[in-house]
Formats: sequence, C-alpha cells, structure tokens
Amino acid sequence: MIPNAYESAARGPWKQEQIEQYLPLVKRIAGRLSMSLPPHVDENDMIGYGVFGLLDALERFEAARGFKFETYASIRIRGAMIDGLRTMDWVPHSARQKVKRVQDGFAELEYRLGRMATVEEVADLLKVDVTEIESILAQAQILTLTSFDETLVDSEGDSSGTPLNLLVDQEAQEAYQEVEKEEQKQILAVAVEKLPDKEKLVVALYYQEELTLKEIAAILKLSESRISQLHSQAILRLRGRLSRQKKNLF
Repeated sequence: MIPNAYESAARGPWKQEQIEQYLPLVKRIAGRLSMSLPPHVDENDMIGYGVFGLLDALERFEAARGFKFETYASIRIRGAMIDGLRTMDWVPHSARQKVKRVQDGFAELEYRLGRMATVEEVADLLKVDVTEIESILAQAQILTLTSFDETLVDSEGDSSGTPLNLLVDQEAQEAYQEVEKEEQKQILAVAVEKLPDKEKLVVALYYQEELTLKEIAAILKLSESRISQLHSQAILRLRGRLSRQKKNLF
C-alpha cells in the first residue's frame, strides 16, 4: 500500500491502484538520483516529491499523442524531485565556488601532467588537506544533477536521453553550431575514455546501463558513498576538461 501521506494526494479520475502500479518507477528514479545526493538527503523525501510528479503526469498525459506513459511520467517524476531539491536551497554560493576551484584544479593538473590527476595531487596544488577535497567532492554531488544527468523530452513526449548523448543538437539551425556540438561530443568521448578505470566504469554503469547507486555499489563491491565520490570526481574531470578545451578554442 502507498503510505498515508501519498493517499491523500490520490484524487481525480485515476485510482490509488494506478499510483501503486507506477510507484516502482518513482523509486527507481529516486534510486538513480541518489547518486548525486549527499548522504543526509533522505531518499524517501525524493520518493515523496516523485509521487506528486507522478500525479501530475497522470493528470496531463494524453494517450492520443502516441507515446508511452512511462516515458512521459519519468520526466515529470524526475522534474518534481529536482524542483523539490531546489526549494531546499541548501547549496550555498560558497560551496559552488569551492567545487569550481577543485574542478579547475583537476583540469589544470591533467593539462600539465598529460594524465588523470589524483585527489592527493589536487590537494597539494590547492594547498589543502585531502579530507577537505573529499568534503568538497561530497558537496559537488548535488551540483552534478543537472550537468550530465538531465533527461529531456521533446514536443512529442519522446525522451532524448542524457547530455552524454545530446551534445549534438538535432534542431540546430546553423551548420557551425552542429559542427561545434559534434566536436564537443568527440572531446567528451575521449575524456570519458581517459578516466581512471573505476570512474569510467561508474560512468558506464550509471549512464549507459542506467543502474542505481545501490546496484553499482553491489557490482563493484564498494560503499555507496565511495561510488558517489567516484561519480563526482569523474564529472568534475569531464567538466574541467571540456571547460579548458573550450577556452583553448578562443
């Protein structure tokens, strides 16, 4: 049965049975989002936000348009979860600045060294303790939510995937924009291939296999917090490499 908190939301033409039918989808999306959430964020809160996204999907869905309800609902559910997180406003500007500093540190060192930098090397560059870098990486988790894990839906309700697959804008009107996007896609593919093995595997399992944080942790026999850290490090490396590459083009 759906918890009482959700039962009161079950109103309108749909029935509680419909909500229960798609509750596993809500939980699945919450499980994937947990990859980008710090430990103190309760997954049950995400499920709660997601249920209201599901209700919105049930109300707005138009079967006559010819696309799957699950596709449409996934967008609404995930959007509701992210909106719920944004209302918390618990990522201060100072935290964003620290994350940007660490991101730039990875990019600078990897440019200099011609290889992936370690957390210890970044800590040495920034003249801080390794524990502080690890703390900043934990703060970075939420900032990756809309960076590489944003799912889009087009006007027909079809999901286009994640930005790892969306760097080419099929709707681009100018040829040079399409060329630029294709170059970015190629740069990103090379950057992913150069990631340390564990980080590359986490990225593949999360974005290609679409596994949850718990599933990836079980496969790699690592703690969920360690998987989240590897994910954050990978994303910061990729963002830093793309940022530096873009600067070099101008």
